[in-house]
Amino acid sequence: MTPRKKRLYLVLGGVAIVGVAVALVLRAFNSNMVFFYTPTQVAAKEVPQGRTFRLGGMVREGSLQREGVKVHFVVTDTAKDVPVSYEGILPDLFKEGKGVVAQGQVNAQGEFEAKEVLAKHDENYMPPEAAEALKRADADGRAKMAAKMKEQK
Repeated sequence: MTPRKKRLYLVLGGVAIVGVAVALVLRAFNSNMVFFYTPTQVAAKEVPQGRTFRLGGMVREGSLQREGVKVHFVVTDTAKDVPVSYEGILPDLFKEGKGVVAQGQVNAQGEFEAKEVLAKHDENYMPPEAAEALKRADADGRAKMAAKMKEQK
């Protein structure tokens, strides 16, 4: 075998190893990526089935029900509601009417099964995605209300 062929095989082997490494890294990123969705998107079934994602919004007033360490509550973006179940200890800052982000999956009954629940860390904080979703839902709600009032006149 000539030195030129040896170099060619070494270069091809190196390219193949780098290609496999890049493919493995991209696959790991894809499987560990967690996207954020709003209750409106969950209700419209825009969420990936069988994949973990984050659900963000506000905890609906009067929706919190405790059964030992099992907790049920409703997350809303003022336009749509999503029932959530969680088994575990909630963060100290978790309250009705406050912002929340839950990570988990939607089950066959349409209920979000949270594996992790995160509460806001101060009075002014809300995840940017949740704040934007609330603004959009509020604007949509106002537009619908104006249309109804115009229709009644």
